[in-house]
Amino acid sequence: MDRPLDAGFARRQKAKKMAAGAGVLVGLVVVVGAVPHFIRPTLDRSDIRTARVEAGLVEATISATGTVVPEFEHVLSSPIDARVLRVLRKAGATLEPGEPILDLDVSESRLAHDKVVERLALKRNEEKLKRLALARTLAELKGQAAVAAIDVKAFRVKLGQVQQLHDAGLSSADQLRQAQVDLEKAEVQLARGNDSIANAETASAAELESLAVEARMLAQEQAVSARQLDLATAKADRGGVLTWVVTEEGALVRKGDVLARIADLTTFRVQATLSDVHAQRVAVGMPARVRLSETSTLDGTVAGILPTIKDGVMTLNVALDERSSPLLRANLRVDVFVVTDRRASALRVRRGPFATAAGRQDVFVVRGPKAVRTGVRLGLASFEYVEVVEGLLPGDEVIVSDMREYAHLAEVRLR
Repeated sequence: MDRPLDAGFARRQKAKKMAAGAGVLVGLVVVVGAVPHFIRPTLDRSDIRTARVEAGLVEATISATGTVVPEFEHVLSSPIDARVLRVLRKAGATLEPGEPILDLDVSESRLAHDKVVERLALKRNEEKLKRLALARTLAELKGQAAVAAIDVKAFRVKLGQVQQLHDAGLSSADQLRQAQVDLEKAEVQLARGNDSIANAETASAAELESLAVEARMLAQEQAVSARQLDLATAKADRGGVLTWVVTEEGALVRKGDVLARIADLTTFRVQATLSDVHAQRVAVGMPARVRLSETSTLDGTVAGILPTIKDGVMTLNVALDERSSPLLRANLRVDVFVVTDRRASALRVRRGPFATAAGRQDVFVVRGPKAVRTGVRLGLASFEYVEVVEGLLPGDEVIVSDMREYAHLAEVRLR
């Protein structure tokens, strides 16, 4: 027959169970506390990149993509409507000044030029004939005036004789009045002759000037047509490299169409593009850094900003300080950094994935055999350096690799 358990025995059994549970719990706590000590994350120094904090120049920059282009590119346009007869030089050829590139059919333009030459010759001949005719007319008028002058002298002598006879009572008053009238008529004829000469000279000068103006206009037209014929050969007016040329022989080109492009590959500039969100921060005259490779950088200046923005992209031209650098090549893709601000003397560290943005953030600083998470405040950032405003000292070794995987840890062991 079952009997109820003793109350003391029951309490002792319960106490034993509680003590066993507490022991297991304490063991678990000890194990949990000890495991991190043994499995703490460890990094191999060869797997990370570090940089020392130092004092130096820090510049705030805006990144852009750029292309190296010739500083000077000359465009040859067709001066006339013509047809391409022959392509004398291919794209990529090196040209000397005066070297022909294309041969154009200029028969129609040559015919028009010849007509202008003929018109000019006719006009000059007309001018010569007019000059001779006017000279002949003036000679006749001057001859008539000379005769009139002789008549005046003769009638003046006759009047004097009649006056003497009249005074002596040997001639009548009618004869004296007739002599006076004859002299007056001769003087009027002489005055009319002199006026005719003056008018003829004025008219002659005007007619000759008009003909001379027409001749000069035709001479200018002839010079223009001659220059067009000379340009129709499409010669290089300067040395350089032929970057583009019309390739189809027999093609019809209109006046003003581009025939060829000649680039001077001794000097270069950079054409850069960047987002228009930076439009208010970029201005002409700002310094710029052009990175050709990991080890090659050239300095420059923002020389111009195109006024138009297309698809949210703005374009600017960068003038290089070393525009003839042997490292430059046409169409070379480069990185451009426009400098918007600078600190001449500041604490800085090499830029890397560790620096996400300006402001406060945590970085890992090497302290002996471990890397300790440290709060810092970052400032200006260039493509090479980032400014350390506070939290680090000169000489501190900072891990610049991406440490987001360990951001939750206070420290990481190094080996």
